[in-house]
Amino acid sequence: MGLPGGALSPADLRGGLPSAALRAPNPPAGIPESSGKAAEPPPMTSSGRSLTAPLAPRKPRYEDFTLGDLAAIRNVLRSGSVIDWHHLYFTGRDEVDRLLRVNELDPQSETDMARLEDLREQAVEYCARHLLFNIPAEVADGIPARDLFLVASQKGKRRAYACVLLKVMHVLHHLSGRELLTKLPVSGDQIFHLVEDKVMRTVEELRAAGCGIAEFQWSRKHSDSLITKLLAKRETIAADVYDQLRFRMITTSQDQILFVLRELTQRLVPFNYVIPGQSLNNVLDFRAALETSAPLARFLPELQELAAVAADKKVPVQNEFSGPGYRVINFVADLPVRIDKFLCRTPDDPLFAEHGTVVFVLTEFQLVDARTAEANELGENSHERYKERQAARVKARLLHGLKEEG
Repeated sequence: MGLPGGALSPADLRGGLPSAALRAPNPPAGIPESSGKAAEPPPMTSSGRSLTAPLAPRKPRYEDFTLGDLAAIRNVLRSGSVIDWHHLYFTGRDEVDRLLRVNELDPQSETDMARLEDLREQAVEYCARHLLFNIPAEVADGIPARDLFLVASQKGKRRAYACVLLKVMHVLHHLSGRELLTKLPVSGDQIFHLVEDKVMRTVEELRAAGCGIAEFQWSRKHSDSLITKLLAKRETIAADVYDQLRFRMITTSQDQILFVLRELTQRLVPFNYVIPGQSLNNVLDFRAALETSAPLARFLPELQELAAVAADKKVPVQNEFSGPGYRVINFVADLPVRIDKFLCRTPDDPLFAEHGTVVFVLTEFQLVDARTAEANELGENSHERYKERQAARVKARLLHGLKEEG
């Protein structure tokens, strides 16, 4: 499938095309190098890649938002944990099925739904064995596991038990995906390609849905950048580098950000696998956006209730090397990737019997409007000044012992 505005496809991009062929004339700066904890100014590098396309004619509407959409967006912006939620916000099976698909589980697949049932069985056993919880039979096996999401969205005692099981299932599925990744004959480069293809397809869909995406960029952090990052930050170790794979979207205006976030959570980023405590948002005033729109303001009471029981995680400290006026929405998600089709195996292959067919890849996303992106390239906010400050720190740390010897 070609990308909007040009004939480049994911397969084309693997062929080593020169970076100039991948950027629009006079593009904003490339993708910033940052940790998941704080964003950095965008660099202009030959490795950065960029795609531009004309705007889609149809405009999304605030009337299309549901309470579930806004709860998901809130979790992305404020990097909360769904383990703290005491109920969900689904009103029908179509919304549940959409979440399952974002998590790479096909509601129409008997194998995938059997996987969901197996996760529930494991969760029930864990609760009984380790926590001494006696899950009522009607929730433990009396309804399809797929319907637990609806029960968790309704009032009543069953809701609490459905939430308990879903939280444990969430963790079990995540651990299985991580374990599966260690058992596969697949390289990290191949996995990254799968993620890049998936994200690019989603960007096409967002534009077709009417979202104003002026530019889309992506890159991988190379070895020199990784080394510099680990040398510069005292608290960073290799296991904490979240931005080896990064995607950046620039919207045509700030009011498009909310629509893009909605589509991302419906099509690509499971709000339940956003990494807690790793989001930074100094661009979008979420509450103000809701208060100034009547279709959205009606959901404020329920969102305030969610905020009371699922408080925001600790706000990340602004990156010490970023300029004082640098602004961005930055979050990290463990993105699910379906691996069975890539390996040309069926979902019932013995390889997937224990851990399923989904692996997870830590992926960083950055979202900013065009005006803010332009301001981020000026003066102290520029990537050049950022790199200078970072290099100075690395040199100071490496040469500290030599100064003492002298």
